[in-house]
Amino acid sequence: MTAGDGSAGLAPELLAIIVCPACHGELAFVEAGESAAQPELVCQGCGLAYPVRDGIPVLLVDEARSTR
Repeated sequence: MTAGDGSAGLAPELLAIIVCPACHGELAFVEAGESAAQPELVCQGCGLAYPVRDGIPVLLVDEARSTR
């Protein structure tokens, strides 16, 4: 996991200020891979994973998937 590296077009400044809309926990950027079909922002608190589509984080609880 990497956070704040600007991956997928996300600015480090943006990653520093956005939080999970469900629990206000810290979000970590995760590249697409075995566990995710697309890049995601994963909440370190509640475990919800929010998709990043075309470099734009979709911070809607209804769009998130549970990682737990």
